[in-house]
Parts: sequence; C-alpha cells; structure tokens
Amino acid sequence: MSAFSPFSKEELVPQEEMLEIQKKKGALYIGLPKETHFEEKRVCLTPDAVATITLQGHQIVIETGAGLAANYTDKAYADAGAKVTYDVKEAFGCNIVLKVAPPSLKEIELLKPQGILISALQLKTQSKKYFEALAKKRITAIAFDYIKDEHGVFPIVKSLSEIAGTAAVLIASELMSSVHKGNGLLLGNISGVPPTDVVIFGAGTVGEFAARAAIGLGARVKVFDNSITKLRRLQHCLSTPIYTSTIQPKSVSKALMRCDVAIGALRGKNRTPIIASKAMIERMKDGAVIVDVSIDRGGCFETSKVTTHSKPTFLHEGVIHYCVPNIPSRYARTASVSISNIFTPYLLNIADEGGFENSARFDKSLRNGMYFYHGILTNKTVANWFDIPFRDINLLIL
Repeated sequence: MSAFSPFSKEELVPQEEMLEIQKKKGALYIGLPKETHFEEKRVCLTPDAVATITLQGHQIVIETGAGLAANYTDKAYADAGAKVTYDVKEAFGCNIVLKVAPPSLKEIELLKPQGILISALQLKTQSKKYFEALAKKRITAIAFDYIKDEHGVFPIVKSLSEIAGTAAVLIASELMSSVHKGNGLLLGNISGVPPTDVVIFGAGTVGEFAARAAIGLGARVKVFDNSITKLRRLQHCLSTPIYTSTIQPKSVSKALMRCDVAIGALRGKNRTPIIASKAMIERMKDGAVIVDVSIDRGGCFETSKVTTHSKPTFLHEGVIHYCVPNIPSRYARTASVSISNIFTPYLLNIADEGGFENSARFDKSLRNGMYFYHGILTNKTVANWFDIPFRDINLLIL
C-alpha cells in the first residue's frame, strides 16, 4: 500500500524558476546653464559630482563659465566628462535642467517642451506670468527648497541654513573690526578682556549654527525664541549651557543694549515678525553689528532694509546693519558642494528607477518638491497665493 502524498504528480515535477525582471536604468541628459540672477554665484553640480554621474553613462551639458564664480573652471568640468557648450540654448535644451535660482521668463522660453526643471522656487519673488509660462511649455518643475525627505527634513534648506548661521557670525566678526569702521572688538574671549555678547533671535537651524560658531569663538550667547521645544533642543545640542528665553520686549531690549552682535534668524509663516523695534535699536552700542538673516522674509529688525553683496551694509544711529538676503552665495564653493551632495543621489536614483516618472511614483520626497507636473500645477500653496487651479500630484501619478 503506497504512502499518501499531499502533492499531485504534476506538482512534484521541477517547475520553471520565475526571476524578477530588473528595472531598466534610464539615461539622463542634464543641462547646467550659467546662473544669471543678480549676484548668484553657486552651481548645482561640482566637477566631482559630474564625474560620478557621467561614469554611470549619463550625459551632462554645462554652459561655459557656469562654475567660475564658485572657482570651478570649464576644464575641470570637461575633465570630469561634461560637455562644455558656448550655446545657452543647448544647456537649456536638455531633458533635465538644473538651476540654483529660478529661471527668468526668457530662460523658460529656452526650456525643452515637457522637460524637467529642478531649481529653487522662491515663491515670494514670483509672478503669475512665471507659472503661466511653465504651464504653456508643459514643464515638470521641482523646487529643491520644497523637497522634504523621509525624516521630515528639507535637506537643501537645512544645509544652506547651516552655512547662513555660521556665516552670520563670521560676517559680524569682520564688521566689528576697525578696518570696517566697527567698534574694534575681536569676536571672542581673550585673557583679561571681557568676551563679546551675541544675541540670536531664533532657535532653528540658522540660530543653532550661529550659536555654535559664536560659542566656538568664545562669545557669550543669548538665544530668544517663542518655541520652548526649540530652545530645549538647542540646549541639548550645544555642548555648553547658554542663556535662552522666550521673546519678551523688556528682556529683548536689555539684551540688545548690552550686546555687540545681534543676529536675526527667525522665520514666520508669511512675514518674519519684527522683534527689535526702532527704539530698541537706537539704544544699542555705537559700532554694534546687526546681521539680519531673515531679511528675505522682511527681517526681524524694524530698521532692516535689503542690501547686496556689493554694498552689504548701512549705518543707522551708529549701528552697522548687514541685510543681504542670499548669504550662502557669499561662500559659493561651500554652498555649491553642499547642494551638489544632495542633488547627486537624487539624480542617480532617478536613473536607477528607470526615469523620472517611475522615481516620482515611489519617491515621496520628489513629489513633495514638485509644483508642476506636465504643465499642471500641483502645489496648493502656489495655487492659493496666485489663485490658480491645481490638482493633487498623488492623483496624477499612479
């Protein structure tokens, strides 16, 4: 009597193995036009990043001189495998165009129809015509300042904020010197000399890195913010205890009267709230320095007004004001490396996923940054700001 078998004869016959079909990698055709926005010196990809991408079989076309302001020569890009072109139309004619500043209306005309644009959005500086021009060309546009990763962090914004925070203290240190008609103090702690006092408004990334730099130089630091959670996190991050407080007019006024440097690093939903009134600033020391990093959203000092890299400061009642909105561009090479480090993995991932469409389907961070999909507006903030109809990106990409 044969033993009972739970399998049929057919099931016991060896079966064909079903192998997973590997995704076909997509070849990328990337354009890097030269930045034309006023005093913009950064570039999206460094020569090292270009070499990494071209070694994977992708093509990069860079306009001549695109990296010069960040001290990268055309030869460095050519040696890395990029094609250097004198024709701006060729750089804008690639399937994917990378820019730091958003393109002008004239530059949008040069974009390839149904192409992909990756740049900053800088919503507050845009007009309705900008979005209409992108829609007309059926462009897919990603704002790198809106890209949010799986940890809920805006990687490029955070990275540039780190630069801005550190730079704010270094800039203040320069402006305090007698050469720049400051009060002649060294920002630091020298034996037998009282340390300089630094006041920081804002306990976010800019505030944290400004505090780190100031503490590293030996200054006494006071940080004001209305978020106890942010103040607590800052105390935890720094290696030394510092003075922290919520924003109260009396405390702020006292701190400003005694300080040598005041840094504005607050952000609001729309406009940055004004923390220091004109009267408070007029009571500050002669030669004291204000660095208003928040100036791109109006600034948190009442006397602040926008300045430029070529004319960065002005005096008000003996107080030096530095109110340049694009501080990271002052350190163009560091900022370019920082941006490039974030762009490169995204671009390689797009290729590995078989192209932009597939990558956007599975990569939520790309969808977070997308504000146009084949000419259809997909960002609610933009839609509300300019009163333009929009569609949910998750319903368009299936």
